Amino acid sequence: MAEESSRTGVWLVGARGSVATTAVAGAAALRAGLARTTGCVTEQPGFPDAGLPRPGDLVFGGHDIACTPLPKRAEQLVAAGVLPHGLPALVHDDLVTADAEIRPAPLTGRGAAQAEVAETMAADIASFRERHRLARVVVVNVSSTEPVAVPHPAHASARALQTALAAGQEVLPASSLYAYAALRAGCAHVDFTPSTGMRLPALAELAAAEGLPYAGSDGKTGETLLKATLAPMFAARGLEVQAWSGTNLLGGGDGETLADPAAMASKSASKQRVLAETMGRPVDGEVHIDYVPALGDWKTAWDHIVFDGFLGVRMNLQFTWAGCDSALAAPLVLDLARLAARAHQCGRRGPLSELAFFFKDPVGAQEHGLMQQYADLRDFAAGLGEAR
Repeated sequence: MAEESSRTGVWLVGARGSVATTAVAGAAALRAGLARTTGCVTEQPGFPDAGLPRPGDLVFGGHDIACTPLPKRAEQLVAAGVLPHGLPALVHDDLVTADAEIRPAPLTGRGAAQAEVAETMAADIASFRERHRLARVVVVNVSSTEPVAVPHPAHASARALQTALAAGQEVLPASSLYAYAALRAGCAHVDFTPSTGMRLPALAELAAAEGLPYAGSDGKTGETLLKATLAPMFAARGLEVQAWSGTNLLGGGDGETLADPAAMASKSASKQRVLAETMGRPVDGEVHIDYVPALGDWKTAWDHIVFDGFLGVRMNLQFTWAGCDSALAAPLVLDLARLAARAHQCGRRGPLSELAFFFKDPVGAQEHGLMQQYADLRDFAAGLGEAR
């Protein structure tokens, strides 16, 4: 067993979802030597010296409104082709242990004000940390995408927020309420969704005051990963991109959630930002996301790029990306939890802009070219290693 000082908690918001279940099962498989580290960025050369907690040192818990236990969810993911046949049985004890640490997500609007709900969630996290004698806990939001938040005066400052909460007002979207609870529990926070989360001035101010790091938002796993790779190529080559449109077909819970136009608006904004930032101007085109239940946990993206070359010659590039969303996302969740935990240990506070490599809409960062982001991440990891 690892020394207590290196044991790190990962508190998953949406702990019984596909991504969370895959992350828990994957970490258990890595711990037992049942799987390779394929897809894990922090297991590549240059990262082992960063002083990160080992995958085997991660202890899982979380909040969810769902009741299906993790062993059952894992079997469902086997049937969907996400997890290998036989894996749930081999890591059954790990799944049962993690499931025992999942708490029902307390809901507002049923006699409980947001301040009370936040304190309940923070207490759940603190109890988890103390019970397992963990060095620290990282809260990772892998729940469903929520609609764009409606601005509220209480979002402007920590004082305004705390005054509103003390008065019993409902001022925070769900993702931000979880982020607030993470800060109350003294935890680093990672938002793998495009939801509002920590991106409120009031919460940024609180994180700075509490000396806590955070990262986000919206994990970059598929189509946008390719955009972040190809857009710098067009820019460096001097080829003028005139239009870039994409159609995404999604199944599973994420696809069902994004069938809601309000949630779709939040996702679309984060997916398109990379183009405008890389090209230095808005690029014509739209992103469409269609819910196809039969796809399950799989997704397909088709993109059509129109660009001009020398003498204005019009050309195009098309590509199709088909992948398993949970298998792409889960190793990044493990990477981010390990990096955020180490950053917290090293005294980092505020937005971890160096983790932009992992996100479509990175908090605190302006660089969107994938390889420059990767170079920044490598430098960040080297700095963490030197802090030992």
